Amino acid sequence: MENIASQRPAKKTDNNANRTEYYVTLTVAIVIGLIGVFIRFVPDVIPALDQFTFMFSLVANLAMIVATVIAFKVVFGILGFGKK
Repeated sequence: MENIASQRPAKKTDNNANRTEYYVTLTVAIVIGLIGVFIRFVPDVIPALDQFTFMFSLVANLAMIVATVIAFKVVFGILGFGKK
């Protein structure tokens, strides 16, 4: 009696987490967030800009919100919650 193993096709996996554009986009989001943090403290470092504290805080908060939205979209895309 001959022992024959049937040939199975290779398993096809879509390793979504290793795509380069995810990490590039996450890096951009981190840089935007860091810029927001640094902008927030500009009036503390340069006292002549004290009258613009609200504007700097507003720009910093907007940058942080944009960075957070980008980061969450990328993370949910990696996890597979994005589009089907």
